[in-house]
Amino acid sequence: MTRDIIEINGFIVLIEYASSDTKEVEICGFAEDVVGIAFYGSGEVEMNIRCGDQVSTYQNTKGVALSFFASKGSTFEHTISPNNPMQSICIVSTLGNLEKLPQHEQEFFQTYLKSLVNPNAEIVGGPGFYMNHDMQNAVSKIYSSTYTENMRQMFLRSQVTELLAHFFAQVSLPERPTLNDEDRLKIHQANEIMLENIASPPSLAELSRQIGLNSNKLKKNFKEVFGMPVFKHLQNERLIRAHALLKEANLGIQEVAWQVGYESISSFSNAFMKKFGFRPSEIKT
Repeated sequence: MTRDIIEINGFIVLIEYASSDTKEVEICGFAEDVVGIAFYGSGEVEMNIRCGDQVSTYQNTKGVALSFFASKGSTFEHTISPNNPMQSICIVSTLGNLEKLPQHEQEFFQTYLKSLVNPNAEIVGGPGFYMNHDMQNAVSKIYSSTYTENMRQMFLRSQVTELLAHFFAQVSLPERPTLNDEDRLKIHQANEIMLENIASPPSLAELSRQIGLNSNKLKKNFKEVFGMPVFKHLQNERLIRAHALLKEANLGIQEVAWQVGYESISSFSNAFMKKFGFRPSEIKT
């Protein structure tokens, strides 16, 4: 596992990446009571928070944001699925540090994370949901950044602050009816089908047939779960995979473009530039 640890106004931020061809377990803990918000950019992860005999388990898939309170001495155990790299950004603060924030920032926590700031148990779960496009984009930029040393620290601080702002904007929205478990599972099946066929995905009609939802319901539910339309999400996933291939695999730009479904290098390069702020050639130099 690789881990960046930075501090922002008393918040401790852990930016973690783990990849293995076998199941991997990573454990960490905190010496004080903490309120935390975690964002999962990728991976299929089980997280157990343990304190004495109490255990809270979270099944975290790509795109999940969650919040929690954990008392002093709690441990955090990530079980990471093989061949499914984990990207996790966890932002934690002690209760004492929250009292030092500017009044308007304290109010965010008191209003929207009240059960965490005033806990009634050793471990308390707070709001959790699938990240909207703004949050997913902020996470993506953190993991695709090529900055180093002091410039990287400055950049990470700006992106973490953006993530928190988007998180509180999301939890402040009025509650909406949520999908039932069966329909949510179908949407995740649709996503897996697209990712497994990322270069040549099925049409919307074929995707609807495979998961057993009509096209209108697929489009509506997909946007509710992933925060963006089906094929905008697909383009986002193509570019994220392309970035990883360019960075980690010994492949040329043309081959990477083909592998993620772009026939034109210029179209690929322009889309890549729009998402990441630099062209594919800048990774390969």
